[in-house]
Amino acid sequence: MSSLLRSTLSARISKLPSLPAEDDDDENESDNSIGPLPGSGMGPPAMQVSLPTRHPRAARAPNPEFAPISASSYFAEALQVAVPSRNLDCRVYYTPPTFADGTVMVCHHGAGYSGLTFACFAKEITDMTKGECGMLALDTRRHGKTVSTSDQTEDDLSIDVLVADFSEALRAIYPDPSVAPSLLFVGHSMGGSVVTRSCPILLEHKYRVTGVAVLDVVEGSAIDALPFMNNLLNARPDGFNSVEEAIEWHVNTKTIRNAHSARISIPSIVVSDPDAVLPYQWRTPLRSTAPYWLSWFKGLSSTFLQARTARILILAGADRLDNELMIGQMQGKFQMVVIPGVGHMLQEDDPRRLAEIMVEFWRRNDRVVVGVKKVGDS
Repeated sequence: MSSLLRSTLSARISKLPSLPAEDDDDENESDNSIGPLPGSGMGPPAMQVSLPTRHPRAARAPNPEFAPISASSYFAEALQVAVPSRNLDCRVYYTPPTFADGTVMVCHHGAGYSGLTFACFAKEITDMTKGECGMLALDTRRHGKTVSTSDQTEDDLSIDVLVADFSEALRAIYPDPSVAPSLLFVGHSMGGSVVTRSCPILLEHKYRVTGVAVLDVVEGSAIDALPFMNNLLNARPDGFNSVEEAIEWHVNTKTIRNAHSARISIPSIVVSDPDAVLPYQWRTPLRSTAPYWLSWFKGLSSTFLQARTARILILAGADRLDNELMIGQMQGKFQMVVIPGVGHMLQEDDPRRLAEIMVEFWRRNDRVVVGVKKVGDS
């Protein structure tokens, strides 16, 4: 059973905690603003169904155990990077490598989350490599602090749009491929599909790509789980009385099993709406992304196997590989690692173990002698 499907079932049986109202979005903004940066039945759109009216929960004082934590000690800096070709002002969290010709792990989050889902993981990578490997995580369109600069509403989250956004954002950050660091792509769930499809585009533009890591998504299992997505969304609360309540809900439902990480990442995925019955609403309502679900995952396996770089698939459980991946694994076309004791948000649940895996993968493939195959090369 895929971890996405397990998350769906656990969400249905988890009991929502009672919590309260207050907090200011400006304060939350400061929590993930760090300073200047230099120079999942995802078939057809969800049907509209009539659900019982949800009455707001009685408010109580925010639980200090789930108070937001600033991201300032997890990345070195942050900035809104202008990407004019995509009409985006893109939020980027960045820790540069200590060497100019070093490597940067570039992380893309899954649907509904933000770049701060990689905050604890980024800190582990920086510590383990003593800064030799840099970290970059961005918020994609309609997520986190990335905003559209267009006068028109641009809600499209289809895979081609996300891939173009990601590729152009990196070209804006590193305009000259000849002096850009080596890039190692890390994508979680939907983000795994984005980085995999972006790899050939950036290689064509002469960027050096050390490898691509896909976190907890398999095309076959993801598509199989899509019919259950409405159940998952129906089990989610419409909103929260406070940011602390949002954090506590994610921890108590085991959506994120690491409370410390949740206190960093969750504030960026809710937004203050004083006029709403519940004053903290989802920044990216997942039901609105339904038309794009199938596009995110269809064709992922073949694209992953065709990537002209080292490849690693990291799963939260012994997921069932589809036929393409099973054949590819037997042929040694990619490395596969299973992390026990984590859920779908494995980068938050056990950031240290994921960092250990990724540092080993990076060291094995970053400085490969010409003529020696990288892990995953066919």
